[in-house]
Amino acid sequence: MKKDLSPAFVLVSVFFTVCLIASNLFATKIFSLAGINLPGAVVIFPISYILNDCLAEVWGYRKARLIIWTGFLMNLFVVLAAQLVVWLPPASFWDAAPHFNYVFSMAPRVFIASLLAFLAGSTMNAYVLSRMKAASQGKYFAVRAIVSSLAGEVLDSAIFMPIAFFGTPVKILLGMMVAQVSFKVLYEIVILPVTARFVAFLKRVENEDVIDGKISYNPFKIRDI
Repeated sequence: MKKDLSPAFVLVSVFFTVCLIASNLFATKIFSLAGINLPGAVVIFPISYILNDCLAEVWGYRKARLIIWTGFLMNLFVVLAAQLVVWLPPASFWDAAPHFNYVFSMAPRVFIASLLAFLAGSTMNAYVLSRMKAASQGKYFAVRAIVSSLAGEVLDSAIFMPIAFFGTPVKILLGMMVAQVSFKVLYEIVILPVTARFVAFLKRVENEDVIDGKISYNPFKIRDI
């Protein structure tokens, strides 16, 4: 197992982290599509799962785990820094404070729900893809990508929705969860041909195609790469 981090790995990892942070900012916009209301985050958040698939497929679960925690910590840093900026007194001539605060303020409950859901969902996604790859000896990437994303998205929504929208009637909550998971998974299915080509490109350029063997799937063993 190589310990060095290639330029391609670094770029994919940075893109993954940027998508995660951007999705939290875009979540403040609610749009309606065919009568279904969805947060703006669904436009970009599924890309983080696609990149998660790329990381786990090409470099293996251990390096994917490292980047999942990196993304978690960077997102935490941005959220905390944003709260500090929100608390700073605005200049007397600046009248955009309410709008700025609306975009960058996050209720503690939503903040906790978002971070926990991401951490659990992304880890599940990488775990399922890794175990399925080992079981199939690297075959059937398309099936593995869809199943792992579905598992991750379901866990993500199962954690985020009840915490963030505590008190919402169960029927409405379940409807929101089904709509969000369905949209994200469909998004990933549509873009799957691009994902498969990108993964094939990375494997060729990196000369890397890790099939995880006897490794620890403990999500907290970050130093094991």
